[in-house]
Amino acid sequence: MATSTLRRQGPRERMLAHGPTCLTTAELLGIVLRTGTRERNAVELGQMLLDHFNGLKGLLSADASALRQLDGIGPAKCTELLVIRELQRRCALESLNGLPVLNHADKVREYCLAHLGHLPVEHCLALFLDNQLRLICAEEIARGTINQASVYPREIVRSALRHHSCALILAHNHPSGAAHPSASDIRLTRHIRQALALVDIRLLDHIIVTPSQTVSMAERGDL
Repeated sequence: MATSTLRRQGPRERMLAHGPTCLTTAELLGIVLRTGTRERNAVELGQMLLDHFNGLKGLLSADASALRQLDGIGPAKCTELLVIRELQRRCALESLNGLPVLNHADKVREYCLAHLGHLPVEHCLALFLDNQLRLICAEEIARGTINQASVYPREIVRSALRHHSCALILAHNHPSGAAHPSASDIRLTRHIRQALALVDIRLLDHIIVTPSQTVSMAERGDL
């Protein structure tokens, strides 16, 4: 089909005929948003969002309050954009189900990045694993500054026993973008590891998550 004919087709028609890869990111967003504003059509609105948030990653990391501040983003469009991010997170979690996580470290990192990378304050997540190192569940155990005043080792032990977990992985985010664990991160992690060892539960890793990457404390030798 000639290029001029493709251009005359709308994004929906081109996607159905040729697949989503033929569309720009702004056009894909336009399909999700469905309608634009008086000043912009849906694709132009999508491009405005990409420009404002410096790309798709920034857009999908934005919370509801940041989205609602923009002209043309009401409750419905805000909800649609937040749904995309939540589906991404659930897809990453689903890809871990039934798999020995140590054989799929990349999927663990993908899930932690999807779950924590966009958050503006620190959150701590625990992935509880069975005796074959398969995921039982993922549970948020703290939010706010992550230290021994906010993350209680005894509560982590209690949760691990409640889930009949044999091992676990911790993850928490650094919204500042600092990729490496702090001295307090290392002290807390070792304290948690010692508490878990008393009930024969292994702490396999503590993953530091920034908006763009993950760092394994186990790989660094910090456990």
